Amino acid sequence: MAAAGAAPLLPVTAAEAAPSARRPDFPLLRDGTAVDVFVDAADDPAVIRAAGDLQADVERVGGVRPRLLHTVPPRAELLVLVGTIGASPVIDRLVAQRRLDVSRVKGRWEASVTQVVDRPLPGVGRALVIAGSDRRGTVYGVYDTSERIGVSPWYWWADVPVVRRDTVTLPAGPIVRREPAVRYRGVFINDEQNLTTWSRRTQEPDKNIGPKTYERVFELLLRLKANYLWPAMHPYSDFFNKHHENPELAERYGIVVGSSHPEAMLRNGVHEWQPWAEEHRNPDGTLPVYDYTVNPAVISDYWRARARQNAGYESSWTIGMRGLHDSALETKHATTVPEKVAVMNDIISDQRRILAEEVGAAAEPQIFIPYKEVLELYNAGVEVPDDVTLIWPDDNHGNMRQLPDESERRRPGGNGIYYHLSYWGRPRSYLWLDTTQLSKVWQELRRVHEHRVDRMWIFNVGDIKSIETGLSFCLDMAWDVDRWGPGDVEDFLVEWAGRQFGRRYGSEIAAIRTEYYRLAAQRRPEFIDKAVFSTVHHGDEAGRRMTDYEQLLDRVRRLGAKLPEACRDAYFQLVEYPVHGAYLMNLKYYWADRNALAVRQGRGAGTNRFADLAEAAHAEEQAITRRYNTEIAGGKWDGIVNPYPSEIPKAPGRPAVTRIPRQETSGLGVAAEGNETGAGSPLSFSSYTRDRRFVDVFNTGFLPLEWRAEPSAPWIRLSTTGGELTDQVRVWAEIDWPRVPQGTHRPTLAFTGAGRSIEVPLLVVDEGERPRRRARGFVEAHGHVSIDAAHFDREVPRGGARWRTVRGLGRRTAAVEAVPTTAQPITEDLTACSPELRYRVRFTTAGTFPVTVFRLPSLDERGKRRLAVGLDDQPPTVLSGQAIATGNRGDAWARNVEEGVEKLTARVTVSAPGEHVLRVFMVDPGMAVDQIVIETGGPAGGYLAPPESYRRT
Repeated sequence: MAAAGAAPLLPVTAAEAAPSARRPDFPLLRDGTAVDVFVDAADDPAVIRAAGDLQADVERVGGVRPRLLHTVPPRAELLVLVGTIGASPVIDRLVAQRRLDVSRVKGRWEASVTQVVDRPLPGVGRALVIAGSDRRGTVYGVYDTSERIGVSPWYWWADVPVVRRDTVTLPAGPIVRREPAVRYRGVFINDEQNLTTWSRRTQEPDKNIGPKTYERVFELLLRLKANYLWPAMHPYSDFFNKHHENPELAERYGIVVGSSHPEAMLRNGVHEWQPWAEEHRNPDGTLPVYDYTVNPAVISDYWRARARQNAGYESSWTIGMRGLHDSALETKHATTVPEKVAVMNDIISDQRRILAEEVGAAAEPQIFIPYKEVLELYNAGVEVPDDVTLIWPDDNHGNMRQLPDESERRRPGGNGIYYHLSYWGRPRSYLWLDTTQLSKVWQELRRVHEHRVDRMWIFNVGDIKSIETGLSFCLDMAWDVDRWGPGDVEDFLVEWAGRQFGRRYGSEIAAIRTEYYRLAAQRRPEFIDKAVFSTVHHGDEAGRRMTDYEQLLDRVRRLGAKLPEACRDAYFQLVEYPVHGAYLMNLKYYWADRNALAVRQGRGAGTNRFADLAEAAHAEEQAITRRYNTEIAGGKWDGIVNPYPSEIPKAPGRPAVTRIPRQETSGLGVAAEGNETGAGSPLSFSSYTRDRRFVDVFNTGFLPLEWRAEPSAPWIRLSTTGGELTDQVRVWAEIDWPRVPQGTHRPTLAFTGAGRSIEVPLLVVDEGERPRRRARGFVEAHGHVSIDAAHFDREVPRGGARWRTVRGLGRRTAAVEAVPTTAQPITEDLTACSPELRYRVRFTTAGTFPVTVFRLPSLDERGKRRLAVGLDDQPPTVLSGQAIATGNRGDAWARNVEEGVEKLTARVTVSAPGEHVLRVFMVDPGMAVDQIVIETGGPAGGYLAPPESYRRT
């Protein structure tokens, strides 16, 4: 576990921390005695409350609870002094006496310094001083101290254990925590049925998420260095202001409370509009509708009442308007876009007047969220006052829809983002697990910050649980956006996992999570469906993916067996359940696909065997979820995780399977790789790739039969050559290359059994060992060239732009991105002006072939998403990607977010076999390329790109 004095999540420079090497550490706990904690009674309630948490944290570590003092003791050898500059006379006195250096902190936003001061006060020998520039700066200083002594921010929300120690020390400092990269950083609790279920069962039986739960949420946010919340808002949850304790608690904790895009002026339309309408009926007795073109006065008064009620709290005010419960804006008397723009301008003016009259100068920040249809209105001319923060949304799937232009970047109100780590909506929902690849998050958040979007970052985290890792990373970036670079996102996981489970386990857990995210980048487990991954191409693409999952789960189990018992519950929540759940979700659909294929192939007993395996995987998935809810942490999380909630979209459930009646027959059947049935396409082998290929040998009935396989050439090796067959067996064929004569060969495999003989053709191409050793670049084989984009031969920067490699991004191990993302598009003279990637390719055939670039989705609703590709000196072809999020199902945007890539295809002409250079050019910045496939023998088949082609490394 984290040792005392471990580096904080928010690091300081070596120069800032250097004095600790010359001065002795400060003992918070020694010889069974804890050092008292002082905080002035006149300081902010948020600071006093956090000091109480420090009390509790010292007790968690050392078993001894320090006293919390509000008056300085007359004598003390050691003392912890907690206070806010300008609010704590003790801190201000130390600053005035130049005993405490706050030059890098004072006047900053949420900054703090921790430093040991000798003889700070009469009678006090030595003090650990935690001083903040404002109330939250002090609070973060306190919680940073807690984390240094080994109390994880997730100690309660994920049951991360606290290692007990008799001695607890801290470095002497000074340790400076400079102001965050983003001013407001927080979460949106959304689609929260599971959180509501859990809260009602375990926290407050008479409420649906009330103050007891929000206290836990507020503490977690502050421990994660967040300061902002959009509270739960759905029909099955209590609206935030229903319980007056909620806003009061938020103020006492120092949390800024705002509201989401359909909740203008802190009003929850799901719960609050109907009662208001009942009390404010029209003169004719009818209910007013939530339409500003019909009932402006009633709606205005509705907003004013909440502004008056919450005027005394630190709040964020959402202006503008959408329909009730996340529906589109209703405007009966404004049907055209210009008319709707005029209505929105009137709405904003009305809301601004209300805030000025009811809240005054404290009515900040004010935010405008151009979400879904409101973005169209904003782009059409909605006038948002310059002091209002523009909150730019992603497409709900982690791709920013658009970012501010130069004039919007200069606005005094600044810019923010609303970003999804969980989502309910089109084309598919993902509400179950944390599945957004961290390198993808890094890529988008870096792009955001490069466009000077730094006023507010809000993350949709669903039920909070299952998003622990992703949320930690997002809030870490929001504090220090430069901490992690394109090559070291996994280092965050190493550090983060080490803090939860101990440094010795950090690297392995990080590797597990990285692979888990990579597999989810191919297809989120919530997006899995029948017939997505191929079971017949590329060595059983789906089966190879399941092997990756099986190996990953094996690593999880082996590591879990090594962990201390105290870590097991946290490990299950943060590592094991996500991996095991994703594996089983994929596994049941893999077996269902094999079952459907077996029906088409006419298999007998094997058909039912695959059906049994699919249903067993589903049952096991339900079992591990029951364990989470009923056994982990003694049943503490009852109801918190449920892939199949009743009122919101579900993860894929039990797949339909087919069973056939038993028949007292037997028969021999085969299906060779690349063929759904039979063996029409030969098994392809190349001396470059040296693959292995499979043939499924199956029984068309239920009675056992004897079978035999015989190759026509002695240099063909089989994994098995016969035996008794009840349902099916997979036979793997490989080539003993040193024994193969050079050239092209067409041998066969003969399968016999049950009175039948079936031949499977092979195509074996051996170009010799010397060409293989001397080959440069990627070599064509099996009718294609498959390239991982990060494996370029050369990167050519031009015009101040370049391509950079982002590790852990995409479907393989890395992708390449055109940066800076603020660069100007290059549309002319690409070969001389555009940054370029070059790939050497050795073609064995000539002709004109399709080349497909697998680019990672990114959007720009006011621009374009383009790159260009060419071969040798041929003019490059510009490829245009999807730039707009349509919000539809079944179109290009929907396909891109489901698959995690967009396939852009051009054609290149290979004039003659031999070595050529494939060239990729930036047109628009921020484009990320994952893989490239050139098809020289027809479509390669499969959902994923083929395995990477041979290249000598």
